[in-house]
Amino acid sequence: MAEHTPPHPLDALTAEEIDTARTLLDTAGYTTPTTRFVHLSLAEPPKAELLAHRPGDPVERRVRVLLLETADGSSREVIACLTHRRVDTERTLDPAVDGQPPVLVEEFEVVEKALAGDARWLRALHERGLDPVQVRVAPLSAGVYADDFPDERGRRILRGLAFVQRHDGDHAWAHPVDGLVAHVDVTTGQVDRVIDLGPVPVPTENGNYDDPAVTGPPRTTLRPIEITQPEGPGFNLDGNLLTWENWSLRVGFDVREGLILHRLAFHDREQGRDRPVVHRASIAEMVVPYGDPSPVRSWQNYFDTGEYMVGRFANALELGCDCLGEITYMDAVVADEHGRPSTLPNAVCLHEEDHGVLWKHTDDWAGSAETRRQRRMVLSFFTTVGNYDYGFYWYLYLDGTIEFEAKATGIVFTSAVPEGAHPHTAEVAPGLGAPLHQHLFCARLDMNLDGTTHRVEEVDAARVPIGPDNPRGNAFTQKRTVLSSEHRARRDADASVDRTWHVSNPEVLNRVGRPVAYALQPEGKPTLLADPASSIADRAAFATRHLWVTAQDDDERYPAGDLVNQHPGGAGLPAYTADDRPIDGSDVTLWHTFGMTHVPRPEDWPVMPVDRTGFRLRPVGFFDRNPTLDVPPSWASKACCGDNGPAGDGCTCGHGTG
Repeated sequence: MAEHTPPHPLDALTAEEIDTARTLLDTAGYTTPTTRFVHLSLAEPPKAELLAHRPGDPVERRVRVLLLETADGSSREVIACLTHRRVDTERTLDPAVDGQPPVLVEEFEVVEKALAGDARWLRALHERGLDPVQVRVAPLSAGVYADDFPDERGRRILRGLAFVQRHDGDHAWAHPVDGLVAHVDVTTGQVDRVIDLGPVPVPTENGNYDDPAVTGPPRTTLRPIEITQPEGPGFNLDGNLLTWENWSLRVGFDVREGLILHRLAFHDREQGRDRPVVHRASIAEMVVPYGDPSPVRSWQNYFDTGEYMVGRFANALELGCDCLGEITYMDAVVADEHGRPSTLPNAVCLHEEDHGVLWKHTDDWAGSAETRRQRRMVLSFFTTVGNYDYGFYWYLYLDGTIEFEAKATGIVFTSAVPEGAHPHTAEVAPGLGAPLHQHLFCARLDMNLDGTTHRVEEVDAARVPIGPDNPRGNAFTQKRTVLSSEHRARRDADASVDRTWHVSNPEVLNRVGRPVAYALQPEGKPTLLADPASSIADRAAFATRHLWVTAQDDDERYPAGDLVNQHPGGAGLPAYTADDRPIDGSDVTLWHTFGMTHVPRPEDWPVMPVDRTGFRLRPVGFFDRNPTLDVPPSWASKACCGDNGPAGDGCTCGHGTG
């Protein structure tokens, strides 16, 4: 009999482990027929344990579970050990203080059902001449507005905005019912209040982007583009361990964060060793704050990660549509709301792609002409949360660069626009508006740069005034500021001085005597534009700065706190940094806010072309020289080289003088 190999501590939960977790909690009396498993995920071991782990070491597998009792709205957090079949810890949650667990999918139906039987809601629809059968309701997270709605404190509330769906295939976002909103208690299934500002004409715009009457005949000018790798892909996937070129990492997936990258390391061929770069990387939160001050819309602020959990809505990706080329897909096994295993097919896409020129030089003195092509490893997933679709793309490059890109597409959230100026809403079609809003993401980057001793510096380009050392005024230099504590590390980007943030390890020097380092390169677009005194600024404080740096703590996982849904505010990064811990020379976690400010255009209707945002982590002195000098020349076209490789001089992208 083959000897059993212990799992790696970061192996994905299996269907059997999810079944074991549910059975364990059932047997221990933690569940009833009305209990829902809001979130069941791997309880990752502490960083110190993971760094000390060696193949074959015994592993204790634990899960973290959020349970919601739908009958009375009570909730608790449980940590259970699957290895020893025991509950390690439990905590009853106070929704008025701790916030609510994320929104359940089944609560979407609760909202529509409650409104279908509410006289106030039906009367409002009747006054607008609408058939309730054709009205769909978007179940939207409520936020926290204690001054306006003090009775909502501690209760599980969703708000509903209405849209008309004229037939089964109609995209109802084209027909918003404005001036009307309902507040629903999803525990009792009762409508708390209906706010009706009076009828507004429902836009009649056709939003069906799959309707030939809208699209016209398909164009016939596009010719096929085929991407092939005749010898197969250049990466290897062993379980969730991915190796590609000099990179190695473990690929994780969670219903809340979606794609997670663990233990990113780069094999330095000169040093003959794998060098760790990032211990854990994820997009730990995203918030979509809307800017329409209308009483029926001013509360619209959605935390798609903390309130809706982007991972559970991962699309089943399709070859040739979502991913092109030699593709490897990974399924994700997650727990559904009854604690049963559910497979999300083709949730993660892995592939290589060409990325243009890596480096190039033509030298007349030496008589050489050399070009090398860049390629990158792509790890991605797509998720649909209501009207928007988001792609999350991590890129690894041959030169050691790490990049993240978010792609936003789908349908803009709509409102009705009567005649007149609307400073907070853009008109995307006649009578149809889309409120101004932002998409703000927060990356959590638990660093491990050749070890766990780190220094973080803010690096600005700086002018040097004319003087004795700069008589012609042409000099400029760099200004470096050490971010020595958590409060000093709350920073904003500044493109005017090309601001970057360098993370170095002062205990490891490169061959010119400088600490090895990586630079976080931000886009520097606006952070949260809501007033600092607003409710959303308190709940999404992470989004008010481009950078936060904290002393590494395994329990500090989410930038807006653990339970974001209806949390009163102040959780997450404000709480993590309250003690202003020293960070210079410590193990640190970087939190980077980035995103887009969306003023919708007519070109964004009826479906939005992809908009992009992201950041880079780029080596600055991490390597002793260009780490891609060993990348070989590329073959040119078949016309030059034929099917069997280079046929002579000039058939590669780097051939010297031949």
